[in-house]
Amino acid sequence: KVAACLAFAGSLMMASAGAQVSADFYRGKQIILMVGSSPGGGYDAVARVVARHLGKLIPGNPSVIVQNTPGGGSITMSNRIYRAEPQDGTVLGLVQRGALLAQLLKQPNVQFDITKFNWIGSVSPETSLVVAWNTAPVKTVQDLLVEQLIVGGTGATSDLEASARLLNATIGAKFKIVSGYPGQADVLLAMARGEIQGSADWSWSEIKSRNSNYLKDKKIILLLQNALEKAPDLPDVPLAMDFIKDETDRKGAELYFGLKQIARPVLMGPGVPADRLEVLRKAFMALKDDAEFKADAERIGLNDPTPADEIENFVKLAASASPEVVRRLTDILNPRK
Repeated sequence: KVAACLAFAGSLMMASAGAQVSADFYRGKQIILMVGSSPGGGYDAVARVVARHLGKLIPGNPSVIVQNTPGGGSITMSNRIYRAEPQDGTVLGLVQRGALLAQLLKQPNVQFDITKFNWIGSVSPETSLVVAWNTAPVKTVQDLLVEQLIVGGTGATSDLEASARLLNATIGAKFKIVSGYPGQADVLLAMARGEIQGSADWSWSEIKSRNSNYLKDKKIILLLQNALEKAPDLPDVPLAMDFIKDETDRKGAELYFGLKQIARPVLMGPGVPADRLEVLRKAFMALKDDAEFKADAERIGLNDPTPADEIENFVKLAASASPEVVRRLTDILNPRK
């Protein structure tokens, strides 16, 4: 019993010392929260809510600023954090989740090892939707299987493009992707202007919280849910999974749609000191009990953050996928194929 008490006391002293070291380091510092997309979109909105509240929960109370780093569906940002940015705990990255499969699927320009990133946590699971503008010829899922729907894309690994390619290959959808938009906000503006006809992947929480007028005015048609389970408030919108019949395609889609549970993952470089990593993880998870953060998060449709080990488990699951499933997903999602 004495040994156990001494061990427990020792662990408390080590934790306290670690927090003090981190407080000394972070006091007066500025943390950069990079976001792998352009201003105005869903990831950008999430990053700014996190940045507004995270600093006060970190020992030393550093300031946190957002830096937009769009390109390649967050591959550009991920490469920078892995290879070029400081590994001292002052740089975080909110990554578009498609980047978590980029290395496995041999996407171009990947210069990182996904298994070596340090994960901080994830900001809220989500459901995404296939949406058509009200003037598009596609009004139903059946229309989508025979009529072309022109959608916008922001990079090879972005959800907007990856979901379109996945549904084209697995259910016979007729998406035509117009790539090259800097971010989701630009895609939505193009849709409203009539440049494109819809989106193959748009967050339901963002639609409800930031674009509810589109629902009220019936500007958009909700066609499919890109998720493993239906959102409770969308019982009449079918799951894309229900239209996928081939077993290998279903396993690949389960892996791809499983990313939605991770939603908005936050990472750090592989060389960040362990004590700073632990302090940042605790601060991130403390957001769920912060009243001011919860009020801001509710306004943009976010749920509670999820811990780093859920992201680590997904990375391990992806690494253990069968060669057949990996080949099929690679054929679908890698634009060079």
